Amino acid sequence: MKGTVHYELRNNIALLTIDNPPVNPLSSGVRAGLSEGISNALADDNVEAIVMTGAGRAFIAGADISEFGGASEGPSLHDCLNDMDASSKPIIAAINGTAFGGGLEVALCCHYRVIAPSAQVGLPEVKLGLLPGAGGTQRLPRLVGAEKALDFMLTGDGIPGPAARELGIVDAVADGDIVEAGIAFANDIIAQGSPVRRIRDESVPDGGDPEVFDKARQQAARRMRKRFAPEMIVQCVEAAVNLNDFDAGMQVEAENFAQCLKHPQREALIHMFFAEREVAKIPDVPKDTPVQNIEQAAVIGCGTMGGGISMSFLNVGIPVTVLELDQEALDRGIGVIKRNYDIQVQRGRMSVEEVDQRMGLLTGTTRYEDLGTADVIIEAVYENIDVKVETFKKIEAVAKPGAILASNTSGLDVDRMADATSRPEAVIGLHFFSPANVMRLLEVVRGGKTSKETIATSMMLGKRLNKIAVLSGNAPGFIGNRMLGRYTTQAGEIILQGATPYQVDNAILGFGMPMGPFQMNDLVGLDLGWRARKLSGMAPEDVPVTARVADKLCEMERFGQKTNRGYYIYLKGSRAGQADPEVVEIVEQTSAELGITRRPIEDDEVLKRCLYPLINEGARILEDGIAIRPCDIDIVYINGYGFPEVTGGPMFWADQQGLDNILADIKKFQEEYGGDAWEPAPLLERLVAEGKSFGDLQG
Repeated sequence: MKGTVHYELRNNIALLTIDNPPVNPLSSGVRAGLSEGISNALADDNVEAIVMTGAGRAFIAGADISEFGGASEGPSLHDCLNDMDASSKPIIAAINGTAFGGGLEVALCCHYRVIAPSAQVGLPEVKLGLLPGAGGTQRLPRLVGAEKALDFMLTGDGIPGPAARELGIVDAVADGDIVEAGIAFANDIIAQGSPVRRIRDESVPDGGDPEVFDKARQQAARRMRKRFAPEMIVQCVEAAVNLNDFDAGMQVEAENFAQCLKHPQREALIHMFFAEREVAKIPDVPKDTPVQNIEQAAVIGCGTMGGGISMSFLNVGIPVTVLELDQEALDRGIGVIKRNYDIQVQRGRMSVEEVDQRMGLLTGTTRYEDLGTADVIIEAVYENIDVKVETFKKIEAVAKPGAILASNTSGLDVDRMADATSRPEAVIGLHFFSPANVMRLLEVVRGGKTSKETIATSMMLGKRLNKIAVLSGNAPGFIGNRMLGRYTTQAGEIILQGATPYQVDNAILGFGMPMGPFQMNDLVGLDLGWRARKLSGMAPEDVPVTARVADKLCEMERFGQKTNRGYYIYLKGSRAGQADPEVVEIVEQTSAELGITRRPIEDDEVLKRCLYPLINEGARILEDGIAIRPCDIDIVYINGYGFPEVTGGPMFWADQQGLDNILADIKKFQEEYGGDAWEPAPLLERLVAEGKSFGDLQG
């Protein structure tokens, strides 16, 4: 059995030290050690109290995920907690480090808790599609109240020791040696007559306010759309309040935990948990590859993207020099950054002092020469390859030796930019997603000559910026936008054949996306593609049929949210669009002009025709080596494009639907509609023929 618990006598105190490196999960060996240690301490008349702590950097980092849903050896966690509940001697948790999930639930079963300032506590189960299943939903409300407990469990975020003390989870924060502090606390309790304080015997202090649960449900609906586990957690806390019987509440917790365990979201969210860690591994870039220190950054362009990228660096304490073509544009861009921070102050998320500190790290310039000391220079100029190539020539002239030269392009050729320099090994794509200071995804795009050191440094930089960095090969659109093109093209075809933009968007919203394709177009701006087509001199008859409706809207100066009219009407000050019958008329008129006979289209067909091309193109991206693994595509689409987390991402979701079913539908659509979007990817056909899934490619 993996893991152990060391038993040691410190005069009249039994010290139990959990030792299961690296993070002390609650494996079968740890559970057996806890039960045995408590039994030994209770049998020893010389022992007056028990102190429990962790070896290394964790107290107990949680349950052993590998045991979820399967058989396990030795005593269960509930057996251990029952032993602790039955203890006649006080048990003190000396929380030395991370106490997450089951680890915090063990601490809550202790009679008292002392914590190191740097230690973190949390109940993150909701992020894995689960709920705290070892009494957390019953003990925590009794300790801190239903409202605070719900907020803590429904966010799933960890908090440090001082915040845990303020919330009421722990009794004391102790500087210095946490074990000595725990023993001193134990001796104080002994001096008071050794009172055993069981949380299970308490009532929920704010149990009389039913609005607490209405508020929790509303917040969960906003924060975690389509999630199953949040409602299960709310029901458990309701049981803690309404039943006012600990054992009856534990029964509700057990039943709801079992429902979560069987729910498909649990498997999908655990897939995402491991996928986020897997994407950092690059087969041909060893872990010990040397990386550069990034102590100073430069950003070229202070528009929407450049400003957001600058804020990403400022938010983690990295000084930034931002360049604009003239002083007016520079002042405007820096002003937007300052206003964005001021909004955070108004919302109570930052202090004025924090804003001043971050703005103090920002320097503006109109001279390329001032970028010469930067360790990384990122261009965020207009998305035009010729403009970007010229920008790289200017960067090359001023960048210091060893600096990383990066492009924020969303899909242009990184190698063409690298060829404009004498150091292509230092050139890489860093594709931030808008708003760059908020979105978690960072596509790191390797060129043909990008060095391993540049890749390793860029991946490390992404982590430092609190991003999820995913490596992509250099191909048009990279991973995300290459797939997105298939999705939006299908949406355009569907409305010409019989659906309305609003039906398509509602079907996609019902699937769990934060917005539909036409809502997304309104947000981005319909005029971007329209203006590009005009600048290229494209004749009206050469405009793709799927862009005809958008171009007609632009001719009416309906550019989307920026003009309060696009596919939707936006009332002043609102981003919630209203359907417009005039747009439906324009769609129907365009269908007639193109000789397309409209027909009713079911929502099921809408979903399949929008989502299956994503899967098919994802298979091609894997074949071409643009993405390393299927889970890399899942991470990109969840964190950059709003694909619902509860599905596990497009490739994982495809496996759940059955690749044979998806391939059959793709072939059916190929017969009906033709076009390369419905040409089955060879990888997809091979996997189906071999009875395999995308998951079989992860290894």
